[in-house]
Amino acid sequence: MADIQLIVGLGNPGPEYEKTRHNAGAWFVTALARQHGISLNLENKFSGLTGRGTIAGQDVRLLLPLTFMNRSGQAVGAMANFYRIQPANLLVAFDELDLPPGIVRLKTGGSSSQNGIRDIVAKLGNNKDFHRLRIGIGHPGDKQKVTGHVLGKARNEEQQLIDAAIDEAIRCTDILLKDGMTKAMNRLHSFKAE
Repeated sequence: MADIQLIVGLGNPGPEYEKTRHNAGAWFVTALARQHGISLNLENKFSGLTGRGTIAGQDVRLLLPLTFMNRSGQAVGAMANFYRIQPANLLVAFDELDLPPGIVRLKTGGSSSQNGIRDIVAKLGNNKDFHRLRIGIGHPGDKQKVTGHVLGKARNEEQQLIDAAIDEAIRCTDILLKDGMTKAMNRLHSFKAE
């Protein structure tokens, strides 16, 4: 059993970013909250929308930072410090350029080029030992085009793959909380949306 106490979905605030690829982590947490009947409410001291509920028999807090992506650590650090949540009890969902749409991967720790993850690591005292849910959005093929890609809307067929992967990730979150990381990874890593 994984003792996840806080699940965070990264994205950028505001309606102009809501449907952009960079908000894939926020889509995941929003869908997870809806699936489990957890309402997300503004909590200024955590610079985000937060909720608390039971998922797979565990008491879990959810967080959608309302800071911009590269300042995600402000919200995550504040909430983790307030509730004394250790990095090992944290799951952060975010968009991953290095995975194609329709693929989602779990991992614990390690480095990341994703700005939101780097800011969270810094605000957790350079502790990288938290769990990550990496939601594939694909790479545009040219690093000069990355910003436009992550801040752009996915084509319909890509969005359907991302949505299917998020649905599977929600099912695997129950497995993660009940049966642990290995079982959740085994299932999630064999999934590919078609």
